Amino acid sequence: MLNANLSQTLNVSTEQTYAGLLGRILFTTLTGMPCCLFLLINGIMLFTLRSKAVFRETSRYILLYNLLFADAFMLALSQLLYIMAACRLITTYPVCGVITLLTILTNEISPLTLVVMCLERYVAVCYPLRHATIITVRNTAGAIVVVWAFSSLNVLIRVLLLLDFPFEDLDSLQMTEICSLIAVSIGPMSDIYDKAYTGFVFVSAGVTVTCSYIGVMVAATSASTDRASARKGRNTLLLHLVQLGLSLLSTMHSSMIVSLSTTLPTSQIIRIRSIFYVFIYVLPRCLSSLIYGLRDQTIRPVLMYYLCCRLPKFQ
Repeated sequence: MLNANLSQTLNVSTEQTYAGLLGRILFTTLTGMPCCLFLLINGIMLFTLRSKAVFRETSRYILLYNLLFADAFMLALSQLLYIMAACRLITTYPVCGVITLLTILTNEISPLTLVVMCLERYVAVCYPLRHATIITVRNTAGAIVVVWAFSSLNVLIRVLLLLDFPFEDLDSLQMTEICSLIAVSIGPMSDIYDKAYTGFVFVSAGVTVTCSYIGVMVAATSASTDRASARKGRNTLLLHLVQLGLSLLSTMHSSMIVSLSTTLPTSQIIRIRSIFYVFIYVLPRCLSSLIYGLRDQTIRPVLMYYLCCRLPKFQ
């Protein structure tokens, strides 16, 4: 009788373990597929933007290339972290630190590049006669260098904050939990800096894009402004505003997870983190390809040509 009960208990435990593993694999596949799909689309879009001289010599497309490059790189790193978390892979602090810092770097590039793209559209609509002299390829390259330098400075400060932690007191550099930004945010200063930087970027980017949108709206009512151009610029800025809001939400992802982890069990936190990953990380990174790939009359035929494997119909 005892052996029968023990056998039944082991069977139930095995079935629960198998069901949990199957559910984890299914959930990971469903959340990972959108990322892989948009990585492919972003890759084709990047190739498209390097295929013709008009894309390589136009400031708007140069900024778009920088945005898509950062988004694609960030998606790849995020997917790597997601797979490591789903497979319960435990790494060392140095490896985890490098991956998360590169993720932070590319994640910060997106909102800052969107701000520059909004300013470019503002100049194009409100100062059309001076647009060619202000928004040059050289000035665009300078703006991109500033964006990467500012984001790199943020990463450097985070590295300096990490150096204050007494790693020599640890028995091993092997981590005891899954690699994530929360795991390497050691000490109260890292948390304070993260909140301060997030607030600064959120407010600065939001105010800049909102002012640009208002400026374009005012220009649209002017008799001296091309109404069609102003309307198109206004719609583009509105889409960028939505995209910027979603991108800035990703900078608050860690804070939201930490807040929820104090009230919810670990199993629910893992699922919520997966949902946040799709809607906060993946979705904003695919909007650029959709916005420009479908709306831009110059990019769309070339993109469709490569998406359809160079079929003669799309030549």
